[in-house]
Amino acid sequence: MSKHLTKRTEDYSKWYNELVVKADLAENSAVRGCMVIKPYGYAIWEKMQAELDRMFKETGHQNAYFPLFVPKSLFEAEEKNAEGFAKECAVVTHYRLQNDPDNEGKLRVDPEAKLEEELVVRPTSEAIIWNTYKGWIQSYRDLPLLINQWANVVRWEMRTRLFLRTAEFLWQEGHTAHATKTEAVKEAKLMQKVYANFAERFMAMPVIKGSKSESERFAGADDTFTIEALMQDGKALQAGTSHFLGQNFAKAFDVKYTSKEGKKEYVWATSWGVSTRLIGGLIMTHSDDAGLVLPPKLAPIQVVIVPIYKGEDQLNAITEKVSPIINDLRDKGVSVKFDDRDTFRPGAKFAEYELKGVPLRIAIGNRDLENGTLEIARRDTFEKQTIAQNKVVDVVVGLLEEIQDSLFKKALDYRDEHITEVSSFEEFKDVIENKGGFVSAHWDGTIETEDKIKELTKATIRCIANDVKEEEGVCVFTGKKSNRRVLFAKAY
Repeated sequence: MSKHLTKRTEDYSKWYNELVVKADLAENSAVRGCMVIKPYGYAIWEKMQAELDRMFKETGHQNAYFPLFVPKSLFEAEEKNAEGFAKECAVVTHYRLQNDPDNEGKLRVDPEAKLEEELVVRPTSEAIIWNTYKGWIQSYRDLPLLINQWANVVRWEMRTRLFLRTAEFLWQEGHTAHATKTEAVKEAKLMQKVYANFAERFMAMPVIKGSKSESERFAGADDTFTIEALMQDGKALQAGTSHFLGQNFAKAFDVKYTSKEGKKEYVWATSWGVSTRLIGGLIMTHSDDAGLVLPPKLAPIQVVIVPIYKGEDQLNAITEKVSPIINDLRDKGVSVKFDDRDTFRPGAKFAEYELKGVPLRIAIGNRDLENGTLEIARRDTFEKQTIAQNKVVDVVVGLLEEIQDSLFKKALDYRDEHITEVSSFEEFKDVIENKGGFVSAHWDGTIETEDKIKELTKATIRCIANDVKEEEGVCVFTGKKSNRRVLFAKAY
């Protein structure tokens, strides 16, 4: 199977698209720009969702659900937000179809069924949620309000790519309300930290935490905090964002609370989200020319056991031997699949699980039964070893931890090797074109310079890193004074 994948060095984009389809993660649907997430791809999302949901709840958040449709007047209430998403909106104008008298057997929109007010299909939920919060918040006792929802959103993208950019996608969006600016900023930074911990501990994907430049901020935000990852082709991926919304939405929807002193005050807001694009990031951080490589903590199947046998008697003997091993592994929290299908040869099964990125593969045959051994193979390095059956549980648990750590270290080394400091625009262009990765450069802080650099190189400011040191310098493009470096890159 895997031999049919295009090599990453030949055509990275084609390799990615082929891998998503051949590894059974997703496929294009009958709706232009929308995808079908297949069971194996959805299982990865479920693992991500479970860990993130746990982390959200540990930080005091609760889940709720809000409507898919947003009345156009509510959508328009916060001007910057409406303007920022206007070009991507799908709009519902009618609520009924009828038989077409001019074309038998076909349906048309019933012209009598026009909505009194058009409905926007949510590209994000701030408008409908803040309109709701107006009824939920009266007093300082109602704050902080810490709500998350798991939902789908629609952004009518013209150029789409499975997981990375689709017209409809799955995500979570947190929306919180606070009594003070300090609390709201603290919340936005906390969620950036939660996202970074998830990316690094579970996805084994190193990220840089930072703030967005003004032109890259979320529409309607006073500040956007981001985590930025680097893919194997040297392009950056915005993996999660957390926004300090100030009082913009509170003022747009007149959401006030009565303080302890009895004064009416506008609340302070945040919103934050990650989406199914994380699956794209997972693929592009670790996978290789043989297929998917999954970190064990997010792999739907962590261990696959493939019996090698001739005839039913040998299969029964192997099944009897591995059953207690499977139970012991499951008791340790390891997900195991025993593939005893007789419709595929062992070699075809090996290729399938290699393509699907299963971290560990165990093969056991008749000779292994006689010797009390089995063969265990790592997906990340292709290393194989023969071990005693009575040691398999401890070896598997240890190897899964080792693979998780090894994938993170490999990705971190690649990322760190691809952060390049430059002091001239010639150097800047050379690194962007020939090396890729993050370019650390001085910038004069103006949107004009940022736009010009983007126009000339297609590189954007990914973030102003949280841990950036102040240093005197001059902008690589204009030569004007600058007191710190920012990170540029081409991005997905």
